[in-house]
Amino acid sequence: MSKKWVYLFREGNASMRDLLGGKGAGVAEMTRTGVPVPPGFTITTEACNAYYENGQRFPEGMWEQVLEGLKDIEAQTGKRFGDPNNPLLVSVRSGAKFSMPGMMDTVLNLGLNQQTREGLARLTDNPRFAADAYRRFVQLFGKIVLGVDGDRFEHEMEEAKGHGQRQDTDLTTEELLALAEKFKAIIKEDVGVDFPEDPFEQLREAIAAVFRSWNGRRAVDYRRVNKIPDNLGTAVNVQAMVFGNMGNDSATGVAFTRNPSTGDPEIFGEYLVNAQGEDVVAGIRTPQPISKLAEEMPEVYAQFHEIAKQLERHYKDMQDVEFTIERGKLWMLQTRTGKRTGPAAVKIAVDMVREGLIDKATAVQRVDPHSLDQLLHPMIDPEARKQAKPLTTGLPASPGAASGKAVFDPDEAEELAKTGEKVILVRIETAPEDFHGMVAAQAILTARGGMTSHAAVVARGMGKPCVAGAGDLRISYADQLMTVNGTTIRKGDWITIDGGSGEVFTGQMPTVEPELSGDFATLMSWADEFRKLGVRANADIPRDARVARQFGAEGIGLCRTEHMFFEGDRIDAMREMILADTPEERRAALAKIEPLQQGDFEGLFREMAGLPVTIRTLDPPLHEFLPHDDEEIEALAAKLGVDPHKVKARVESLREANPMLGFRGCRLGILYPEITEMQARAIFKAAVKVKSEGIDVHPEVMIPLVGFVSELKLQEEIVRRVASEVFAESGIEVPYLVGTMIELPRAALVADEIAQVAEFFSFGTNDLTQTTLGLSRDDSGRFLPAYVEKKLIPDDPFQTIDQRGVGQLVQIGTERGRTARASLKVGICGEHGGDPASVEFFHRVGLNYVSCSPYRVPIARLAAAQAALGEAKRDK
Repeated sequence: MSKKWVYLFREGNASMRDLLGGKGAGVAEMTRTGVPVPPGFTITTEACNAYYENGQRFPEGMWEQVLEGLKDIEAQTGKRFGDPNNPLLVSVRSGAKFSMPGMMDTVLNLGLNQQTREGLARLTDNPRFAADAYRRFVQLFGKIVLGVDGDRFEHEMEEAKGHGQRQDTDLTTEELLALAEKFKAIIKEDVGVDFPEDPFEQLREAIAAVFRSWNGRRAVDYRRVNKIPDNLGTAVNVQAMVFGNMGNDSATGVAFTRNPSTGDPEIFGEYLVNAQGEDVVAGIRTPQPISKLAEEMPEVYAQFHEIAKQLERHYKDMQDVEFTIERGKLWMLQTRTGKRTGPAAVKIAVDMVREGLIDKATAVQRVDPHSLDQLLHPMIDPEARKQAKPLTTGLPASPGAASGKAVFDPDEAEELAKTGEKVILVRIETAPEDFHGMVAAQAILTARGGMTSHAAVVARGMGKPCVAGAGDLRISYADQLMTVNGTTIRKGDWITIDGGSGEVFTGQMPTVEPELSGDFATLMSWADEFRKLGVRANADIPRDARVARQFGAEGIGLCRTEHMFFEGDRIDAMREMILADTPEERRAALAKIEPLQQGDFEGLFREMAGLPVTIRTLDPPLHEFLPHDDEEIEALAAKLGVDPHKVKARVESLREANPMLGFRGCRLGILYPEITEMQARAIFKAAVKVKSEGIDVHPEVMIPLVGFVSELKLQEEIVRRVASEVFAESGIEVPYLVGTMIELPRAALVADEIAQVAEFFSFGTNDLTQTTLGLSRDDSGRFLPAYVEKKLIPDDPFQTIDQRGVGQLVQIGTERGRTARASLKVGICGEHGGDPASVEFFHRVGLNYVSCSPYRVPIARLAAAQAALGEAKRDK
């Protein structure tokens, strides 16, 4: 018996997403629950993968099962596929396991030819409707299935409409039929084949086209950005057509059961009367808000409202639904979990707990940690906004504010972004082909389209600001400019957009940090109930420490003391120390820095108020503190009163072929112990000063780049000697720890030896990644993106930890360290500490805490909670 490739809608359910895709599982579940769904069937994702394995040929038995599925649709509708007198028309839609809005292909009105079009005209008593359906089908089939450039069809459409003088709905039956014939001629000219009149041939080719779209550029780009595996395949849904363009008692729309931008508990969406679904998504006409449907078709709206809420209760999550009204009858075409902004995700999760739909654990697991970034994005400074007049206003499609240079071409946006330019992609309307440019842009601005247009949905999913449907814009791609209200914006001119208000401004506007809502604090408190992993922040100055505390940091996991040396005149004292010839001269120079460092540490201790503060002793190579061109060298020599030749000679002597592996870290403190002495004295004098103020203090001194336990012993002896001296002088003692940063593979492998001296480990995963993989973080940007794109590696190892390699060293170092010291505290202070996938790994290997930049602390807290909940679920 042949493998089952095709499932009727009534044979599937919501649990079959892997096999039927999200769309197929959604319509199957709706069918099972009695929601009005046009009949149809789903060709499985397995069939898609088999299609590719079979040299892009349908797997054995699939086509025969498709024909059986067609018979079932015919039986339910009373229509026959290809019958001139009572034709069945179908849609052919993609539907992968994970939602990929607009990234793959759809064909509507399939089954039309000259004969079935005439039959449709007689059946509906509406020749114009039938002609328009035929025109749409030929155009869509030519573009999607046969690969004709869609602009050629659009050019003919614009000609027929008098270049904006008329709307689509103004075209007559004869004009629509003439357009269909022109489209067929374009197809013949462009690809050398006749438009297929046989409905069964149309269906075969459309199914194959949807399978092929799985590996189209925009789908591949979308999967890469959203980390969706390439081997899932897409399902294909074949469904009886229902028509929203059969007159003023017909309509089509897209809606969300809650507001996807704010999370407010209201039906949110748009619809168009006398239109087909692609009209809403493409933004060809400006749609009406769904609330107006309650006025135009109150009975239909009441039914839709009840079904939408029923679906939300059934799935216990906000739903994104598509619907069509055909001559007053409501049909539901799709339901899926709705994409939402970060603020909306938090509000919806918290509200649903309060409503009793879900529990706190579900709420915590439901919010994507990455989406919290959106809550922390800057917004336009209210004071600056008072003085500024918007250039124009569109729809607030995705929140956040951004400035950038206006760019009108997605390829150019991508190229400029690679050079570090900030750009805003400006389009009449976006299409899936623009996706790579949208990824590269800071924000998106469109002249057409609504809140559920392609631009809006994709921007919200990426957390990028978007203003859509700014109808006053007149955009010329040929001239690379836009005009609005008498102002011309050319390519390269700076603009600012506010995706929260829909406003567009000329120039660059100052921004301020947003205020976090009470729902955010509530969700974070729930996350803290579940997580086991501590979360600290990397902070070098009191202001950063203050922000970290506000975001819930439980201490400082990394204070990089070298950052303090670059402030004001400190760099001069540092350079004087480097140029010194004797330890005494070095100590004299360091004495100038010591009180300044002490003041910095006091600020950190006060901000942390009893929480641990991990301070790393000097780490970078000394050449980073010195000037390198002749003019700067002479200026420094004059300032310090030394011979310029001496400065130049010292610069040359410190030059290193590979400074990352050279004279840095603990090696500096071993050859120049007075550096470690000064820093330890500043730490402990700050500690006793703040403790004398009645504030609890917990310093942790971290020695960097240790590879041998002997190195750590030498540095530890200095730290403990200085601590004893300071405590004796002040009469105040503070508890402290001495530990090390594990950044070298050898240190991880001999962690049992190192732990005999170290009281804590902090894995510096940035450098551990460099030293393990033999990659320079500064240079590998030239080729790492290509490695990820070619799937040679799953992720950039500097963003998400390489679990098999670097991660294994973290695990080995942790386990071996704890065999020597059971109480060993182990953390990580590389930027991986704010990456959710890495946080999950660190939870799994039993670390005590992660440390990350202050603005990633909420992300780490939520990711840690999700890691703990995921572990509990697996243990069940």
